Amino acid sequence: MTARAWAGLQPCVHCGFCLPACPTYEVTSDEADSPRGRIVLLRALAARAIAADDPSLDLHLDRCLGCRACESVCPSGVVYGPALEAARARIAGARGRPASLRVGLWLLARPERQRALWALARVARATRLPELLARAPGAPPASPAARRSSVTSVPRPVLALAMLAATRPRNGRAGAPALPPPALSAEMALFRGCVMDGLFGHVHGATVRALAVNGVACRPVAGQVCCGALAAHAGDEEGARELARANVLAFDAAAPGLPIVTNSAGCGAMLKAYGDWLADDPLAERAHAFAARVRDVSEVLAERGPRRGGALPLRVAYDAPCHLHHAQRVTDAPLAVLAAIPELELVPLEGSDRCCGSAGIYSLLQPGLSLEVLGAKLDAIAAASPEVVATGNPGCLMQIGAGALLAGLGVELRHPVELLDASYGG
Repeated sequence: MTARAWAGLQPCVHCGFCLPACPTYEVTSDEADSPRGRIVLLRALAARAIAADDPSLDLHLDRCLGCRACESVCPSGVVYGPALEAARARIAGARGRPASLRVGLWLLARPERQRALWALARVARATRLPELLARAPGAPPASPAARRSSVTSVPRPVLALAMLAATRPRNGRAGAPALPPPALSAEMALFRGCVMDGLFGHVHGATVRALAVNGVACRPVAGQVCCGALAAHAGDEEGARELARANVLAFDAAAPGLPIVTNSAGCGAMLKAYGDWLADDPLAERAHAFAARVRDVSEVLAERGPRRGGALPLRVAYDAPCHLHHAQRVTDAPLAVLAAIPELELVPLEGSDRCCGSAGIYSLLQPGLSLEVLGAKLDAIAAASPEVVATGNPGCLMQIGAGALLAGLGVELRHPVELLDASYGG
């Protein structure tokens, strides 16, 4: 994949259109923390003009969110994301990985370890202690500066509790009696993932029900594993490929030829890239076919209508996950899902296409900068004053949900398909 990844940088002419789109450049104002500056570093790494263990390379590439917003505004068609992941793999090979990251990858490498981790997290969540311990005391901060301070200064254990609290299932607020499903006219295979399956099983339930109301049955697939995105972000190329191979084999065995639906933007972007990840693998042809079958749930629902449900009188702001908006270029389908809900008021959210600072494992590796980026998102949410923020990625749900809880904003975080399911009476 490396040669193809470097080739994606070739169209860059250093015009600078990407600078205003980069959340980290906006925070640091350092050219080396901009896409243009990082491309200079990536090209030097590819040409071996700079060592993979050079501290300056490490610093500025580690600070990159990988949100790929630069790709959406680039007039030359630069493809930046794969080169960043290739560079991180080379850097990890030269310097090793932090102990915390090695532990995380070890936990995610085996399904039985994941199941134990998610079970413990769900038990803790059910006690409501994470929410009580993380909830902002007293009145919400009155100014943007105070709000940002309340979030950026929070100790990491409290932030972790707030993130766990943000995964708690919310009340459905059903707007009507349950809609009877029509005769099922299509079948798809559901990708369950790791974080989604462990902490957002309620979103999977909403996905299955909402698709059924729109005539689609979901077939379970045994043997599927994590999509590999977290390993890829950490520079573990072989670990990502191993997971990709397992998923290709599992879905080909249990659901040959069926479309594959996912409700996680990060997973969807990774699954759609399996053809590139396994391009030189014996499974290359099957991986390309697999990638072509992957669809985000919002794409599937938008193409099939979706059916209108019962009234759900809520003020909702939609925040676009980076790996849905910029990596997959799926922009209109989630809005079509929300538009199918009577009496739902969609309120504009400034910077809805900008990263919230989650970015997979980024919030763990760069907590300070991650929270600085989140601060801008919280300011926009406070200005829009919605009751609910809808977004289609687990990292975004946890990051924004934690920030809203810590800042006392009083908003709920929901997946768009959850809201559609609630309007269906789910």
